[in-house]
This record gives sequence, structure tokens and C-alpha cells, in this order.
Amino acid sequence: MQYLKLLYRLFNLLSIDVALGSVCSALFFAKILQVHILSYGLIALGLSVWIIYTADHLLDALKIKLPAATARHRFHQLHFKSLLFTLVIAMIINGVIILFIRHRVLVAGLYIAAIVGIYFLINRYLKFMKEVFIAIVYTIGVLLPSVSVTQQPVHEWPWVIIASFLGTALINLILFSWFDHERDLRDGNISFATVLGERTSRTVIVLLFLVVTFLSVISLSPAGFVILLMNALLLIIFIFHQHFSIHDRFRILGDFVFILPVVYLLF
Repeated sequence: MQYLKLLYRLFNLLSIDVALGSVCSALFFAKILQVHILSYGLIALGLSVWIIYTADHLLDALKIKLPAATARHRFHQLHFKSLLFTLVIAMIINGVIILFIRHRVLVAGLYIAAIVGIYFLINRYLKFMKEVFIAIVYTIGVLLPSVSVTQQPVHEWPWVIIASFLGTALINLILFSWFDHERDLRDGNISFATVLGERTSRTVIVLLFLVVTFLSVISLSPAGFVILLMNALLLIIFIFHQHFSIHDRFRILGDFVFILPVVYLLF
């Protein structure tokens, strides 16, 4: 059991669970929109998410001159060269894989890639908007393989579920910045919590929980129930924050939340 915990901890530090979560979330929306996502599309999505998260962590690690206060950034400092090499290899492999995905998905993906490129250029100026931007791009990314090929008209898309999912992604990111507030201040990282403060962050998290819960309930659907389940875990992390602040437990469970949409495939 201890070995499995250490292995999952490594997966978390490497953001592999985040990439897996994006694939599960994409399958979640594929079932809702009644489309079949090709394996190439799923692999490309998972690799793209891993590339974006790893590049972001490496940039943060590069900016921190002293040993980082957070385990994730220290890991990326210690293994910077190896991770950078792996990142380049992943980009080359992903470049080959995207040649096999559907044309409409590819075109839409290129637009997202351009937006992500802009993010890396201006992320130091985004301040508290960084979490909002990432939540939006992540949600669009997991929706992309489905909305690019679905036959459902736009007005019939599950907008309430999409809004609930976006709110959940935003709660996750602001919650993480709230937990990392003191360490981000020491490392000089800019986040939602360091700019607006812990009290404001806490208030925003509570308001988002209320909004997402309301949207999930009024959806009256199994998909809404899954979103509620995801938020229930995030709420547990929030309420018992002292327990989950130990050894970054909040990050492990918080990232696992986005693997839960796979439950919807059982309905």
C-alpha cells in the first residue's frame, strides 16, 4: 500500500494524473454529446495537457532562485534537465499524433494552442486572472474533441453542465492557490490568493461552491450528479483544510477529482 501511495505521489508531481483527468473529462462530454472520440484524439489531448502543465511548472521552477517552498516546484528544480528533455520528446510525439486526428479537431486545437502560446507570453501579467484563464482553457480543451464533431446544434449543448464543470475547475485552481498562499509569497509566485488575499479567496471559493451546486442540481441529470460528487470531494478538502495541508494531500485528492467523470460512463 505504501508503494502505491509513493507511486501515485510521483504521478501527481509529474502531472500524469492531471493528463489522465483530462482524458476522463473528455470521455464524459463525449458521452453527453453522443460522439465517439478516436484514440488518437485522446492521446493527443492527454499529452497536450501534460505538456502545458509541465512547461508551466518548469517556468515557475526556473524563476525561483532558492529551493522552492512547494514539493512540486522543488521536484521540477531538481529534475529540470530531465523533465525538459522529456517535454521536448513529448512535443515531438504529439506533433506526429495530431496528424492522425480529425481535421475539424485539429483546426480547433490549433486555435487553442495559439491561445496557450499567448498565455505563456503574458502569464506574468495575468495576476489573479491566471486561474480563471487556465480553468477556461482546460474546460475548452476537454470539450474540444466532442464539440468539434458533434451533430447536436449549439443551443442543445449541455450548457448548464459545461458551466458546472468550468466552475469546478475554477474552484480546484483557486483552492490550490489558497493552500499555497504562504509558500507562493515566499517563492515570489503570483496567484489568485497572493493578489486578492486568503480571506477574499475563501469567500470566492464558497460562492463558487454555491453556484456550482445550484447548477448541478437544476440539471436533473446523472452528469450533474457526477459534478456534485466532484465538488463534494473538493468541499471536504476545503472544510478539513488543516488535515489536507499536510504533505500536500489537498493536491493529490484535488487532481484526482477530474478522474471521477469516468463514473458517468457507467450510467
